[in-house]
Amino acid sequence: MSGRVVLITGAAGGIGQALCRQFIAAGDTVIGFDRDAAALAKVPGIVPAVADLTDAAATSKAVADVVAKTGPVDVLIANAAIAEVLSLAVASPADWARETEINLYGTVNSVEAVRAGLLASGNGAIVVIGSVNGLTTLGHPIYSAAKAALLSYTKSLAVEFGPQGLRANMICPGTVRTPAWEGRMQKNPEVFERLKKWYPLRRVSDPDDIAGVALFLASDAARMITGAMIPVDGGLMAGNAVMTAELTLENE
Repeated sequence: MSGRVVLITGAAGGIGQALCRQFIAAGDTVIGFDRDAAALAKVPGIVPAVADLTDAAATSKAVADVVAKTGPVDVLIANAAIAEVLSLAVASPADWARETEINLYGTVNSVEAVRAGLLASGNGAIVVIGSVNGLTTLGHPIYSAAKAALLSYTKSLAVEFGPQGLRANMICPGTVRTPAWEGRMQKNPEVFERLKKWYPLRRVSDPDDIAGVALFLASDAARMITGAMIPVDGGLMAGNAVMTAELTLENE
């Protein structure tokens, strides 16, 4: 399993840094890809690649430049994403273009930058970091629509390129304790405590919870898993315990 070249997009973010740590610990060479060079410089142990994923040409060039040093990419973890607009009522056409560009087309651009090499290896793996937002309505509608589209895209990758040995799977996290929540925590320091009631496991995820599943899906232990969607959400998508209690009057 070790000794591979792993490209991780959004490497400077909370989940991205956990992904980098776990794959490096597994003995892999990790290319950390991000548009924020200063933040990327603080991620230890990676080979940095800086470009804006919404620019297909710049993405391909940045990958080609670093692959010349590391060798071909064996695993792609498509993690980069943004979620800014809270509701349809305030979403502008420009908002739709910006969030779709990074969340959907950014992932497509990262795949295209490495696809030929992954197929040539005969044993390539792609793990797309999706979201439970792509499975049901939980706010951030543009982000959610893009994540839903990525689920279909992941299945298409799995089916079309499976005969050439390429596996493609998606992880759908629920709430994850990342720096992206800092603004909401300043507004309400108890936000995670309030959210726990919706999760059957009564806790929210840490970035390492997501990274651990990505490490498994990219490994030979998952060699017969492709086209799959795995929620890493503490049971959120399994059902609504709070509503169930109300319906059954269990708490009366």
